[in-house]
Amino acid sequence: MTYKYQMLPLEKVFRDPVHNYIHVQHQVILDLINSKEVQRLRRIKQLGTTSYTFHGAEHSRFSHSLGVYDITRRICDIFQRNYSQEKYGKDGWDDSHRLVALCAALLHDVGHGPYSHTFEHIFHTDHEALTVAIITSPETEVFQILNNVEEGFPEKVASVITKTYANPQVVQMISSQIDADRMDYLLRDAYYTGTEYGTFDLTRILRVIRPYEGGIAFSMNGMHAVEDYIVSRYQMYVQVYFHPVSRAMEVLLEHLLDRAHELYQEDAEIFTFHSQFLIPFLRQDFSLEDYLKLDDGVLNTYFAQWIEEQDLILSDLAYRFLNRKPLKSITVDSSENPLLIELKTLVEKAGFNPHYYTAINSSYDLPYDLYHPEKGSHRTQIELMQKDGTLIELSKASQLVSALTGQGQGDIRFYYPKEMTQQDSKNSDLFDDYYQAFAKHIRNGALVE
Repeated sequence: MTYKYQMLPLEKVFRDPVHNYIHVQHQVILDLINSKEVQRLRRIKQLGTTSYTFHGAEHSRFSHSLGVYDITRRICDIFQRNYSQEKYGKDGWDDSHRLVALCAALLHDVGHGPYSHTFEHIFHTDHEALTVAIITSPETEVFQILNNVEEGFPEKVASVITKTYANPQVVQMISSQIDADRMDYLLRDAYYTGTEYGTFDLTRILRVIRPYEGGIAFSMNGMHAVEDYIVSRYQMYVQVYFHPVSRAMEVLLEHLLDRAHELYQEDAEIFTFHSQFLIPFLRQDFSLEDYLKLDDGVLNTYFAQWIEEQDLILSDLAYRFLNRKPLKSITVDSSENPLLIELKTLVEKAGFNPHYYTAINSSYDLPYDLYHPEKGSHRTQIELMQKDGTLIELSKASQLVSALTGQGQGDIRFYYPKEMTQQDSKNSDLFDDYYQAFAKHIRNGALVE
């Protein structure tokens, strides 16, 4: 028996609060889990700064990756048992693609960095490109394990990440409007944030999932379970992912890293004694090996050291971030509102550098978006399969989803130091006039004339 098909003598299970047990049957999957690149994901939070708002949200990208793997394994089992090509021909499931699907599911997030999206923005990294690099670079343990399956196997797994794999069923298991990735993170994030409205009936969705030649669909009689998933996703974005305090902490983190980047250009020596792993990114010349040294703990250690630095902005931003001193915010109707210039001027007069202590942050996502071929790129549609095998796009059958389709959810916020609106009226302050002028433009958490 080749390594590709080598099964464990006894199934391995991981106890999981979301899926109860996660089952591992293939040696290659267990080896990948034990690789240093996958173990590194234990040290990266799934939700970045969200734990500053929802204190239970300390779960890692490692636990999420195992969850995505297990949902994918369950889908493969269902497809092979009920919808194999032996039964359904070209519309059925070819189980020879199982191991590629399982490996891609487990590794889909292996390229994420610390505080991933904020870090990506500042240092121009791309977690998907880095995931592909980790899978296909001979120096990684992940590559060595995958290459033992068969020559060219790492490239097969990577092609699922880049959505170029020949079998669209596999690609859509990992990346589509309703995939193993989204189904796990919604349930997992809801569990750890304590937000019950983020849950949906995964068991029912897996019961009605169907393969067809062009990808994955869902039986028409399961439409309501899919609707439930769409509404849960909507609620999670509005209530959790777009939470203004979590975004405030992201703004602080972004400005902190931005300040470090600026200081490095002026005096690189500042960071040579305590931030060595970050230097390749500050000078924007890093290797894959450099990238894999970073995790949330490494950055937090550097931030603790930066509190002692002489640069007052770097020191203060690091203190505010580590000790949860978020910026305050108000909603604005437009990022172009001329009043924002006045508010930034008042912030500056009160002693804060507006570049580092103010921000305009907009956060929008579509709970469900349709296929628009004229756009050139799209998220995969959710297709419902009718009794005669024909497909109908979800929003055409569901009034509920139709009402949500294309509706952007989010807001635009202006962030500023809380000192601007939280002064003690009993004690006079040098900047009282500026505070009062600032406060008169805020009512009920929104900008007013």
